[in-house]
Amino acid sequence: MKATEAKLLKFLKNAPQFIIPIYQRNYSWTAEQCNQLWLDLLRAGRESKISGHFIGSIVYIERGLSNVVKQESLLVIDGQQRLTTATLLIAALAEHFENNNISELMDAFSARKLRNYYLLNVEEEGERHFKLLLSETDKDTLLAILRQAPMPKEPSTRIAENYKLFQDLIEDNKGELEAICTGLDKLIIVDVSLDRKQDNPQLIFESMNSTGLELSQADLIRNYILMGLEPALQTDLYTTYWRPMEKGFGQAGYAVHFDRFMRHYLTAKTGEIPNVREVYNAFKIYARDRAGDIRELVAEIHAYAGYYCAMALGAEQHARLRQAFHDLRELKMDVVYPFLLDAYHDYCSDDLSADDLYKAVRLTESYVFRRTVCAIPTNSLNRTFAGLSRSLKKDRYLESLTAAFMLLPSYRRFPDDDEFQREIKVRNLYKFRNLMYWLRKLENFRRKELVTVENYTVEHILPQNPELSDAWKKELGPEYERIQQTWLHTLGNLTLTGYNSEYSDRPFKYKRDDVTNHDGDPVGLKVSPLMLNQGLGSVDTWDETAIRQRAERLAARAAKVWSAPAISADILNTYRPVAAQGGQKYSIDDHHHLAVGSMRELFEKLRLQIIDFDPCVSEEFLKLYVAYKAETNFVDVIPQAKRLLLSLNLPFHEIDDPNKLCRDVTGLSRWGNGDVEVQLESPDQLPYVVGLIRQAFDQQMDVIDA
Repeated sequence: MKATEAKLLKFLKNAPQFIIPIYQRNYSWTAEQCNQLWLDLLRAGRESKISGHFIGSIVYIERGLSNVVKQESLLVIDGQQRLTTATLLIAALAEHFENNNISELMDAFSARKLRNYYLLNVEEEGERHFKLLLSETDKDTLLAILRQAPMPKEPSTRIAENYKLFQDLIEDNKGELEAICTGLDKLIIVDVSLDRKQDNPQLIFESMNSTGLELSQADLIRNYILMGLEPALQTDLYTTYWRPMEKGFGQAGYAVHFDRFMRHYLTAKTGEIPNVREVYNAFKIYARDRAGDIRELVAEIHAYAGYYCAMALGAEQHARLRQAFHDLRELKMDVVYPFLLDAYHDYCSDDLSADDLYKAVRLTESYVFRRTVCAIPTNSLNRTFAGLSRSLKKDRYLESLTAAFMLLPSYRRFPDDDEFQREIKVRNLYKFRNLMYWLRKLENFRRKELVTVENYTVEHILPQNPELSDAWKKELGPEYERIQQTWLHTLGNLTLTGYNSEYSDRPFKYKRDDVTNHDGDPVGLKVSPLMLNQGLGSVDTWDETAIRQRAERLAARAAKVWSAPAISADILNTYRPVAAQGGQKYSIDDHHHLAVGSMRELFEKLRLQIIDFDPCVSEEFLKLYVAYKAETNFVDVIPQAKRLLLSLNLPFHEIDDPNKLCRDVTGLSRWGNGDVEVQLESPDQLPYVVGLIRQAFDQQMDVIDA
């Protein structure tokens, strides 16, 4: 590697040609980065005491071996954002000179010199004519600018927008052209040339500290896959798989969605959820350890990206599946995608029919929505869906999925009809983040003529206005304040209408019978064509009883819309773990050290505190120890004559133990499942030891950043 400080303009003038390799990310600087460069340039141009302004490094390697006869183009490893932005700025400045008939402002600053020195190789033809060639998405747009030709049919958004930005900035500051040119002349880069025989471009690329936009995980992954390949294979993989994948996500969507997709893909493939900032590292491990060649890997990523676009970005062509995916997207629960990627793969492999995939998606939707309504914490959903497909039987897919949902432990549970209906009747559904989602689903359940609920507004039958009219107070009775506070935003009091302003805060009977449209036709709740308003025409008084009764009806309907899994007990039992089917073989009486005395008393105090951690904690008496489980064992208690020996299930280096009571038993023979051992001998130690146990529990329950 050879690094030299250089003026940007001199660097561009002397370079034969820069090519952005196909594995590099698209041009991605926004107006924010361009404006910052502009301000820095102007400041340097205005202030004589500033001798130069550093804008970062440009790292490149010769495309091939150069000689006197032929000087090879340079492949840019890092710095394409700066190069492209500088090119756009110079092109805009050259155009301004031409449009305003400015022959030459300073030495080397004329339209002709700007183009011939820094933008073009005037004596070359074809693509060699241009100093900078970008990759697929951006190439045609930049060449159109440099040729002063019309833009392509689908121009690169960033290239076009930033070129227009520089045109406007130059026009707005045309009185300071000399400062602009001076500032441009003061821009400094570090010229970093790599040796093809000695330097590893990938390692250098990873270690560079860019002053521009941080590389996304997707950028790093693409470079990791393609950078070190032979040019022919590199081009083949890019054009066959990677470029179509980028197009599938869309020009704007690729930058937004690809990192998320890759995290879901890795979760589906490994069963482990990578941290959002460690997706690239997780991918390198996966790519290194998997069987098959690089083409199979890229083909697999391409296929799964297609699945993701179908489900998460609305690209699905099958009508029923498209609607099911749309409904699921409205719940904004991305944690489901690792499971659904596997399911969609089975569908594309003809191992799962479209109907069965549809039912699996609907069951997933019901699970997520019911848990949300029941306010069950979401901190287990990542892990639930990360490993769900591994527990299923391909030849009995729906049956095994239904059983898996039904057998989830309490904190992961699929709420049954009783719990769901009880909670949906009392929840504040008006503040629900998916308000129109649940209203649409309730309204259109089993309807062929679907209602576009977005054309309606939400109506509170009992008004929101805290200053209720005398008519409403009379209707509700003496406890009108409590009734309004309790039931205002709940299922029984919410509906849809196209006449919200006409209804206003009027009494119930007016809303029911007397509202008319501009032609005088009745449009009250009694004649509403909406399912949600059925039955309101026969209600005489809108009081607490009426609200409750309507909530009961709608809750029963909701239980059908978001149905619970159901299979016979006999079939379900075949999916139960063997231990769970037979019940516990041992009890506290089988541990003679816990029969009576101080150890029994200490154990009882300990077990109560452990069980109190969370409703999901289960206790199981085994022959030699007592196991406490959430996901799996987080602490095992081994009763002994004068102490309780505890095995904590977490790595020893992660335990926070300021009193140094813990012992590292990693790799040692022991009872229990953990690598941390601690002794509990007296009640005085209980608070501290329970704190240690809590660490093991919290780590097991902790969810990696979603």
